[in-house]
Amino acid sequence: MGDKIKRFVFSWLVVIAIVMVLRATFVEAMVIPSGSMEKTFLVGDAVLVNRFIYGVKIPVPFSNKQVPVIPGRDPKRGEIIAFASPFENKTVVKRCVAVAGDTVEILNKALYVNGEQMRESYTRHEDRRTFRGVELDAAMYQKEWEQGVLADLIGLQVRDNFGPVVVPEHCVFAMGDNRDTSFDSRFWGPLHTKHLKGLPLFVFFSFDPGQEGENLLDLIKIWQWKAIRLTRIGKVM
Repeated sequence: MGDKIKRFVFSWLVVIAIVMVLRATFVEAMVIPSGSMEKTFLVGDAVLVNRFIYGVKIPVPFSNKQVPVIPGRDPKRGEIIAFASPFENKTVVKRCVAVAGDTVEILNKALYVNGEQMRESYTRHEDRRTFRGVELDAAMYQKEWEQGVLADLIGLQVRDNFGPVVVPEHCVFAMGDNRDTSFDSRFWGPLHTKHLKGLPLFVFFSFDPGQEGENLLDLIKIWQWKAIRLTRIGKVM
């Protein structure tokens, strides 16, 4: 009887290990935690993420490190990306608006990449105010931005008038589609590709949590749901 129990436990440990490896390398489910990507994503959208496209990385147990196993491609401009927040213990979603070597500038809320204004039908602006920005020495501006302290220096002035800056090597510039409420690369600097988790594929479930969500655990808090959004289920990105 003891051997049967051992074999049973061992078989389940193998299954759990396989599931964990698949989750860590190929697909991951996440719940959109904030409104920074509205209306592309809504708070409470449960999204399946393709982790394979940016390369396979195996997480190191009991740490935030990942070991690259299979290389993948880099994000493209305009692509929606899921990544581990450098500041919070959660996965977030933004849009890659520029890649390494690109020059990024924002003039009165309009985004310019390499001197060309981007035509972005998916963006949203909720605040009628326009912050004027601050003129600084170009080298200092770039340095403070790369170090993630530019917003500490000039605050919300980075939101509507920003740059120009050049995206460093192995980095991207990430912004939320809901531009006036998004905490993104304007504030915390370039996003290193080591933080990338994958490419969102589709919405497999959607509910209105009534407030900003955090993770998949919110899915089981049925008593807090305001509604189920049936029309969003199956939406492909």
